[in-house]
Amino acid sequence: MLIVFSGLPGSGKTTIARALAPQLRATYLRIDSLEQGLRNAGLAEVGTAGYEIALQLAAANLALGNPVLADCVNPVAESRAAWQRLAQDQGVGLLEIEVLCSDVLEHRRRVEQRQLDVPGLQKPSWQSVLDHDYQPWIWPVLRLDSAQLSPQQAVALILAHLSGLG
Repeated sequence: MLIVFSGLPGSGKTTIARALAPQLRATYLRIDSLEQGLRNAGLAEVGTAGYEIALQLAAANLALGNPVLADCVNPVAESRAAWQRLAQDQGVGLLEIEVLCSDVLEHRRRVEQRQLDVPGLQKPSWQSVLDHDYQPWIWPVLRLDSAQLSPQQAVALILAHLSGLG
């Protein structure tokens, strides 16, 4: 099983993903961590490299039979299609989850008061979140509104959705 979390910074995806990963004993891949590791290694412009590394790590873990959870903004159709190809190539199920925060004031508060847990990672500004190139989804995904759901409620909904798939 491949589970891909998507959403703007501050939407709540990492909080939910971290609460879900142990429940599934899933390999947890966070693009922020991979990209910062690349920057720490001297690559100032990481571009799509973090996603490429995540896809390779996900493929290796899926081939071992490990469930994989990817935590990423996943803003464009190209990155979303890459996860779909990976699931298809590996012959595993794919659950795409978009996390949003419908309460704009709460979303802004989260972005501005965010405590970073990846050493060296630069916190996004609220303006950078507003300006982010985040394309609308053109196919159905599981949408979770973190302004309406606690992380525990979101995890319960995901687990219920997964049990309905199998």
